[in-house]
Amino acid sequence: MKPIINPSLMCMDFLDIRRQIEVLNSRADLYHFDIMDGHYVPNITLSPDFAKAIAPISALPLDFHLMVTDPQMFLEPLRKAVEPLTQRGIQSFFSPHAEVINGKGFRMIDEIRRAGFRPGVAINPETPLAEITAYLHRLDKVTFMSVDPGFAGQAFIPEMLDKVREARALKAADPEKYHFIIEIDGSCNKRTFGLLAEAGIESFIVGTSGLFNNDPDLEKAYDILMEDFRRGVGDSVG
Repeated sequence: MKPIINPSLMCMDFLDIRRQIEVLNSRADLYHFDIMDGHYVPNITLSPDFAKAIAPISALPLDFHLMVTDPQMFLEPLRKAVEPLTQRGIQSFFSPHAEVINGKGFRMIDEIRRAGFRPGVAINPETPLAEITAYLHRLDKVTFMSVDPGFAGQAFIPEMLDKVREARALKAADPEKYHFIIEIDGSCNKRTFGLLAEAGIESFIVGTSGLFNNDPDLEKAYDILMEDFRRGVGDSVG
């Protein structure tokens, strides 16, 4: 399989941002961009201003993961931030949490598309897939959390893989209706690559344990990541 590799910018070396973006531009597929508001989760991470700084030097779509209570308020600032990418024909993702858009999911997805983003949704480990099946056919990506949102260094929660398999089965049964990318966020590394790929994961968000701690040289670290993936998944990786 050819994985979608999605490095988490929250985990990069902020003293060497330009160089790391230059390295990853020709290797990765997306840039995962965590936004936390200090309310939905207690931490605060990246911001629209940081996205504005990254967009001119990025060759890849930004994958916004909104761990916030009011994702709608971030739509316009992020739309403006990614204008350099949009002008080059690169469409970014915008993924609020299912748990905060309940009751307005269809309207939220429409607003995301009108803002020029590809709509996604993130879903917590204990949230059933049934919570999003009503609008699943409208999504371009579903991000399954394998850890609780907002906290680093957590243990992988294997029970959430049942939802991944359920989503894969839906796609396989009706590929004309469902086109969403199946993505994983949390504890994505050499210990879990094989298990995740077997369950149906297509996009792998890699952070400290999967990529950035592999080697001080990011080019070498990325090579180690891909070798770890090949070992975990087998020779079918492209």
